[in-house]
Amino acid sequence: MDALWEILVIITVVVLAGLGLLVGYLRTGGRKSAPPVAPPARETKTRGANTYKPGGTATIDTSKGATQAPAPPAQAPVPEPAVEDEPAVVEETAPAPSLERPESARGRMTRLRSRLASSNNALGKGLLTALSGDKLDEGVWEDVEDTLLGADLGVEATTEIVDGLKRRVQVEGTPDTEQLESWLHEELLAQVGPDMDRRIAGSRVGDRPAVIMVVGVNGTGKTTTVGKLARVLVAEDKDVLLGAADTFRAAAADQLETWGARVGVPTVRSDKEGADPAAVAFDAVKAGQEGEVDVVLVDTAGRLHNKVGLMDELAKVKRVIEKQSPIDECLLVLDATTGQNGMRQAEIFADAVNITGVVLTKLDGTAKGGIVVLVQRELGVPVKLVGLGEGADDLAPFDPKAFVDAVLD
Repeated sequence: MDALWEILVIITVVVLAGLGLLVGYLRTGGRKSAPPVAPPARETKTRGANTYKPGGTATIDTSKGATQAPAPPAQAPVPEPAVEDEPAVVEETAPAPSLERPESARGRMTRLRSRLASSNNALGKGLLTALSGDKLDEGVWEDVEDTLLGADLGVEATTEIVDGLKRRVQVEGTPDTEQLESWLHEELLAQVGPDMDRRIAGSRVGDRPAVIMVVGVNGTGKTTTVGKLARVLVAEDKDVLLGAADTFRAAAADQLETWGARVGVPTVRSDKEGADPAAVAFDAVKAGQEGEVDVVLVDTAGRLHNKVGLMDELAKVKRVIEKQSPIDECLLVLDATTGQNGMRQAEIFADAVNITGVVLTKLDGTAKGGIVVLVQRELGVPVKLVGLGEGADDLAPFDPKAFVDAVLD
């Protein structure tokens, strides 16, 4: 009987244990627990590997790519502390300066006519005063000659004007004031040369840009003239590039670069003081070809007409440019107040390079208008531009009729 009770107790324990295992199995849904797994390693990048400069292109540093941190041992996982992402650094750039819009070249001569008239009215008034007498005798004609010569017109042009007036008087008789002024206007205009081609080579030639080389002695306003000429061309919607080949004068490149920046025109220059001007000019023309611009303006160093070595250097610049591209225009900048001395400068430059046109600066104040006639006659090239003030847009295409009108106003 006791053995029977022992068997029943054992059966009861086994049944209860089985029920316990069954309940546990049902609670876990039959899933087995997995061993712990180490968290994945963070991916880190080298700071500054990828950079971008405003206005430039992205630079990818492939030598500093992403690196994978080694995973900790699975059996001993190390908890990784939470790391907050660093805020992105935004580089602020200064707003681009607003570009100036140059005045159209078409209206400049009209606007500046009053200045020209006030600066040259001594010539016109002197001529009209000398011719206003009741009798046109030899004394009157001598006064006319003296007035014209005093205005730097030159002996040949003066003689032709006086002879022309004498012939008109002989044929048509003594004129009234209005008729005399008309004759004088016609004679002066003929000397100024209304039929000369005064266009600036400011357009592409085939598949290359036009190349304009600007020369002149120090003090004539050469670099300033290059900057102002860039404005004239920009006003005509031309794409312009400047070449700062004046490497001998301190700050000349800075001055030219400032002029260009005001109207959005880039400048090719050397940061090395005293660099080879021919090399800078060559690089400028090459950059203009690669950039497909319309015009390349090359400023050269101020050349003293009494230093042969400097003139040889100027000729070298011309030869080096021509290895890259033909030179379409070579403009000589002259100070209109220098008179006959300016003519001596012009003749020396003409021997060194092929001058195609003249820019007369400072044709106001004490300037003598006759220099226009003299320089054209002696060099056989036209005055193409005149500077009549210090303003940025005070460089104007030369208009012969407007010039004579202003002289006799």
